[in-house]
Amino acid sequence: MLKPADFVANYSKTGAVKSTAPTVKLLLLGIAAGFILACAGAAASNAAFSIPLASVAKLVSALIFPFGLIAIIYTGSELFTGNCLISISLLDGSARLSGMLRNLVIVYIGNFIGSAIVAAAVAYSGSETLIFYIMKAAATKCSLSFGKGLVLGFMCNVLVCLGVVCSLSTTTPSGRAMGAYIPVCLFVLCGFEHSIANMFYVPCALFALMLPEYQAIAHILPDAGIAVEHLTWLNFAVKNLVPVTIGNIIGGAGLGALLWYCHGKSVLNK
Repeated sequence: MLKPADFVANYSKTGAVKSTAPTVKLLLLGIAAGFILACAGAAASNAAFSIPLASVAKLVSALIFPFGLIAIIYTGSELFTGNCLISISLLDGSARLSGMLRNLVIVYIGNFIGSAIVAAAVAYSGSETLIFYIMKAAATKCSLSFGKGLVLGFMCNVLVCLGVVCSLSTTTPSGRAMGAYIPVCLFVLCGFEHSIANMFYVPCALFALMLPEYQAIAHILPDAGIAVEHLTWLNFAVKNLVPVTIGNIIGGAGLGALLWYCHGKSVLNK
């Protein structure tokens, strides 16, 4: 295990490289990360949708979803939420704010493309029961208040970035996997909001609504107490992505700032 100060020093260099990486490379690695995380979301949904007890379904989903972050770390892909830790490099003086923002914007776009590809594939190939499950989750996400989305996004990315910190604080493959696994499992169990994961769930539901074979599902959603009218691209952007993304940034960058302040070179040099 690395000491916290060693992790901060190492990530300062890593974040600096991320902030100046070529645009095409960032975009492609962002697409890869979005694709991987969406596949994890699809797998978690497939495992949980047929379980009648909600608490057990959530537990099963939480046990499966973290493998997405593990695969992203193993492949060196670029995930928007994890890259909020570039705040360490920014505060350490090894990266500029413009470089951090450039990385986050490009990776965010790439993550959306990768997630949307999987969302479309699942919408066109999933069963009615699975799509109903995803529509139910998506409708809830699209009906969040701004404040609730912000807080849930904040809490989520504190845990996701904690998973990145724990994973990169060890050099063994098993240690990296376990370090990423536990915090992400916790965020899913707690029902926090992850902007990139939502780029799979909500578009998948919206794509499915465009298909004739799923129109029957849309008609029975109100009978199940699900506000299907909230499932629109506008609500997805305004009521979910905007507040959740802002919360993700504050949570991840805030954790990075905390680690830098407590363990960075400015403290060690005092």
